[in-house]
Amino acid sequence: MTILGKSILKKEAWDKVNGSAKYNVDEVVKNVLHAKMLTSIYAHAKIISIDTSKALREPGVKSIITGNDFDILFGTIINDRPPIAKDKVRYYGEPVAVVVADSEQTAQHAASMIEIEYEPLPVVNSVSEAIKEDAPLIHEYLMNYTRELPYVYPQANTNIYDIVKIRKGDMNRGWSESEVIVEGNFTIPQADHAAMEVRNVRSEILNDGTVLISTSTQAPFSVKEYISKHFKLDEGKIIVHTPLVGGAFGGKAAVQLELIAYLASRSVGGRPVKIANSREDDISSSPCKMGLEARIKIGADSSGKIKAAEMVFIVDGGAYSDISPRLAKAIAVDCSGPYNIENLSCDSKSVYTNHVYATSFRGFSHASHAFCIERMMDKLALKLGIDPLELRLRNAIFEEDHSPTQVKITKNNTGNLALCIEKLKQLINWDEGIKIDLDNGKVRTKGISCFWKTSNSPTDASSGVFLSFNYDGSINLNCGVVEIGPGTKTTLAQILAEKMKMDVDKINVVMNVNTQSSPKHWKTVASMSTYMAGKATLRAAEDLIGQLKSVAAMVLRCTPEDLEVENMRVFLKQDPTIFIAFKDIVNGYQYQNGNSIEGQILGRGSFIMSRLTHLDPETGEGKAGPSWALGAQAVELEFDKADYTYRLIKAATVIDAGRVLNPLAAKGLIMGGMNMGLGLGSREEFLYGIDGTILTTSFRTYKLMRYGENPEYLVDFVETPDISAPYGARGIAEHGIIGIPGALGNAIALAAEIDVDQIPITPEYIWKKKQGGNR
Repeated sequence: MTILGKSILKKEAWDKVNGSAKYNVDEVVKNVLHAKMLTSIYAHAKIISIDTSKALREPGVKSIITGNDFDILFGTIINDRPPIAKDKVRYYGEPVAVVVADSEQTAQHAASMIEIEYEPLPVVNSVSEAIKEDAPLIHEYLMNYTRELPYVYPQANTNIYDIVKIRKGDMNRGWSESEVIVEGNFTIPQADHAAMEVRNVRSEILNDGTVLISTSTQAPFSVKEYISKHFKLDEGKIIVHTPLVGGAFGGKAAVQLELIAYLASRSVGGRPVKIANSREDDISSSPCKMGLEARIKIGADSSGKIKAAEMVFIVDGGAYSDISPRLAKAIAVDCSGPYNIENLSCDSKSVYTNHVYATSFRGFSHASHAFCIERMMDKLALKLGIDPLELRLRNAIFEEDHSPTQVKITKNNTGNLALCIEKLKQLINWDEGIKIDLDNGKVRTKGISCFWKTSNSPTDASSGVFLSFNYDGSINLNCGVVEIGPGTKTTLAQILAEKMKMDVDKINVVMNVNTQSSPKHWKTVASMSTYMAGKATLRAAEDLIGQLKSVAAMVLRCTPEDLEVENMRVFLKQDPTIFIAFKDIVNGYQYQNGNSIEGQILGRGSFIMSRLTHLDPETGEGKAGPSWALGAQAVELEFDKADYTYRLIKAATVIDAGRVLNPLAAKGLIMGGMNMGLGLGSREEFLYGIDGTILTTSFRTYKLMRYGENPEYLVDFVETPDISAPYGARGIAEHGIIGIPGALGNAIALAAEIDVDQIPITPEYIWKKKQGGNR
């Protein structure tokens, strides 16, 4: 490789550094109106009445919409959510009315004048409460809802709206072969994506019925599809535009504000309407990271080889289903962690609560699930007296093993976990000792974890790429991937430059996505964009090369097979001095007498997932994703035994990336994930009052990692190419987060000598554990 494998600047880097990069909220539109939401002050209540009369009389107010103005239920998998609450509210912060006015201030003031009468209902404040036999039903008509997919299994007269089962091997044999058994119960709260750019949308309806949506989203084509389907509109009349996105982490894959913005524009005759969350609304009203409760039982022989595992994961999907069934499925598919467990039973359930509803979050449920598994591995190591790193090596998944869904493991589809562990051992200096008592009343400890993740995308997820030439022979690359920060479009430019054997600076990338002119890309999620759009880019490049050779063959009087492409020219293989430049043929070729042949050379390539299957509802057998990316992580910290505080010293990751296409960008991507993992593990959480009121609605109460609190980050790679991927590269965008909370938990458990069973791990939590109480 000549272009790939080198560190290059992201295509949009200078614009972001000098402040000229344009995000959705930056676009100035004349005569735009502003919408503000009034949200529920109850977590669960009937709406008795809504009086908007005073608000409507406020100067500058153009319209007010409520759930009574339309009859629609929306959902990604189950249609259970009204865009604006109707009849009752199901979480604190749920939109109950939207005011459209000529300024944000007027809209906000008018919203405060709306009078709503509620009848409070019993609040379901945890999944353990939700699954009780006498639990209040959050959705009384669950079985009447339309399901977008057949592979979802709601349970009548319960708050359970999906169950994914894994049944592998012989559990009786596994338990009979187990000489040691460990058990654990875990709780993980909901959390916020905390992207720098809050969610924001602008909608306009033109006179001919064309709907224009400009939105900060990871899924512009889903926005188009859902608005068309649920509002019975011609899909060709819906145009969704997405510029650069200021961070997303899964939170902007959900479709929420786009529906409200469309309804708001419709209520004022199609005029442009803008709606932008405040930070408080972004936390409490828009979807969040899921919560989780888990029970795990693991059996092993005296050597540490795991013989059986029984698991129950209960996903807190909040008030509405959204993507939670897929989150639960992702847990089930990878429930063993990157370990070979031949006898396995797992139930992964999605449950309604009166919490903010959940959507995808970086790692797609794996960071939560991995915390549970990795704590169990350390509990097993402690009971057996085996080094935690050695225990993981003994159970590491290898070729010829099988995943929980019974997919055969190969180096190609999975990578080399053992090599990752060995590299991590050196990187973190494991052999110096994982617990060192210092002279100042402090102790320094290290915790380890392993991780893996496959994509769990729809079996028909697809991506497309268009290529066109400029007069100078440079190439324009247009695709539906949204640039949300990782530099995916730069990577695609590198892939194209590598295939075309030309300078990457001659590849011009269309940064914005427009559903009318950009080819469809499923969603910019799941660490699949490089894989999917990269494959489409290679096919588009092959299309270009074929056309270039065809035209050049006519000009150079040879066959296309005699030609090669490199450095923006087509030349004879046997005599490279005989060539024609791209610029002379990409818009057709003109002979000396004026005759012209061919025309513009336009390339196109597409890709669709292949050989993925739905899971068997009873056993879970099936193939959910094309391949895995796996690795090992560690956290080193210094713990104060007097006041139970701790300081993060180092965090390390070794990941099998298949092939590293842009080393510095890849390291930055992993480091960003590690930072998020430390935030989740040490401080980030939604706190709810007993009445379901969310108490952490701003960055004053919702704590993030801050400058100066970060440890030294260490990142290294193993390269076991995935031959199904572009140049062997595995998706790694999410993976830096996955194992960090578990590694942190293991380091603190060792330092404080407690059984860590939940995150975030605060000094208060450690104190209570040391005192023998619960949180």
